Amino acid sequence: MSLSLNMDFQFTTSVDKLWSALTDSSKLAKWIAENDFKPIIGHRFQFRHQPNEYWDGIVDSEVLIVDEPTLLSFTWAVGEEKHTVSLTIQDLGDGKVNLHLEQTGITNEQGLAGAKYGWMAWIDKLEKVLEP
Repeated sequence: MSLSLNMDFQFTTSVDKLWSALTDSSKLAKWIAENDFKPIIGHRFQFRHQPNEYWDGIVDSEVLIVDEPTLLSFTWAVGEEKHTVSLTIQDLGDGKVNLHLEQTGITNEQGLAGAKYGWMAWIDKLEKVLEP
């Protein structure tokens, strides 16, 4: 069974500023985790979270799609779980931008709930990165 997480978030910002927050390694570090991301198709990178007793904190990833400034997609692999994350930006006009998040390949309800919880916490941090 494969589950998908689909979420939409609206921000008062520009497409370019949101794109930068998604593709600049130092900005990604402020809202997701330390990383060695580069917006280059095929680039392998890691998100490095705080390890705990259940997990080493490493998310192995590879950039799949870079369609500046509207679509970024990468793999998200932890242990046996390998997901695909796609982030799509849409200009809504009047200084508003929509970010559509899709995470596919989730294998169970617990994983789906965990992914939703994680993204909600990260999006709160992303809002702060986007503040003027």
